[in-house]
Amino acid sequence: MIAWLDFADGEHRTACPACSRGKRDKTLGITIDAGKGVAHCFRCSFTETLRDDTSAMRRAPALVKPNPAKHETLSDYGRALWAACQPLIGTMGEQYLVHRRCVVPPGDLRFHPALPHKPSGTSGPALVGLVTDAKTGAPLTLHRTWITPTGKAQLDPPRMLLGNHRKQGGVIRLWPDEYVTHGLAIAEGTETALSLAHAYQPVWACIDAGNLAEMPVLAGVEVLVIAADNDPAGHAAARACASRWSAAGAAVRVTRQAANDLNDALCEVAA
Repeated sequence: MIAWLDFADGEHRTACPACSRGKRDKTLGITIDAGKGVAHCFRCSFTETLRDDTSAMRRAPALVKPNPAKHETLSDYGRALWAACQPLIGTMGEQYLVHRRCVVPPGDLRFHPALPHKPSGTSGPALVGLVTDAKTGAPLTLHRTWITPTGKAQLDPPRMLLGNHRKQGGVIRLWPDEYVTHGLAIAEGTETALSLAHAYQPVWACIDAGNLAEMPVLAGVEVLVIAADNDPAGHAAARACASRWSAAGAAVRVTRQAANDLNDALCEVAA
């Protein structure tokens, strides 16, 4: 499904063949190295791999560099980066969230004034979310979004997770655990979650549809509110999550909107 010949060795971002919302959609990450390739969608978890003997590549065999082992918990680099970030209040991060009609959260979302963006070789202001295991709270990776005061930065891609880190089973705890009593709300993206927060708190961001679909049932949470993205992957993820939580005895509510997500709907109404 992926036209591998269109891409040179290296890292690329493009539209996902499974859940694309248009040519400007860049949720599919592609990495090609010496005749081997892997593609993964950060929204719907679509994957495709390419071996060096695949005829579509039409390349001479080459030695393949071993991939670094994936970190199961946040690396020392990630911990140092998180420690270097600032609280949101009084920063461009707060400006960005207010402009996007988002609630500014008290949890695991911070601001970095000059975060390196490796694909472009530049640095710029960014929101940084700490991704932790939904059940254990163990730090897993960092989710980074490069921003301006009024929108995402003109970088390709504007959002990235740390490479070679586990994200499966992870969430961004936008509200800390102590806020979670009998109820919890979840969404795929940070801005969607912080839009839902106008109506329901606490809220966590699941990063993508795959993580939302697999959100584990948490002991003591009797009510789950799901902010579903309005696309096939979003609907499927919400159904899978709702079914599992309902079977466990929780009351589940799923949002609906004509726009792609709640933040789009909120910004449209505000405009």
